[in-house]
Amino acid sequence: MADEATRRAVSQIPLLKTHAGPRDRALWPQRLKEEYQALIRHVEQNKSGDNDWFRLESNQDGTRWTGTCWFIHELLRYEFRLEFEIPVTYPDTAPELSIPELDGKTAKMYRGGRICLTEHFAPLWARNAPRFGLAHLMALGLAPWLAVEVPDLISKGLNSHK
Repeated sequence: MADEATRRAVSQIPLLKTHAGPRDRALWPQRLKEEYQALIRHVEQNKSGDNDWFRLESNQDGTRWTGTCWFIHELLRYEFRLEFEIPVTYPDTAPELSIPELDGKTAKMYRGGRICLTEHFAPLWARNAPRFGLAHLMALGLAPWLAVEVPDLISKGLNSHK
């Protein structure tokens, strides 16, 4: 189970109301607006808690997202390129996050640098779809993955500070 700080942080992220994916041309703009509002709220919340750790931007239609994420370990900042596409079955299916530069460095990753979220995050997403969005994906999917995997990769000498 999540600790109290995680629960409190996630409870600050607005739940989304519009059940629409990229194929739903009528409702997708509304869903995308809700996604941006939730992401902005999450980033603001992180900054106010001195826990700023990612940047994201999307293409024009909101189906492809790129950015960076970083993790501080022993006072060193490890920064990674992040990318993902919104699946056609979104929001019923969570996007697959990809960190290409870590491809093949950990068992908790699929080909192409896609991180493994199936064991812990996928059931949580399934229970909360369509209310969860990209901010929830970052907070409950990517953040815990980075917290576990980056220190492990560093200790094994598979990732070094740039």
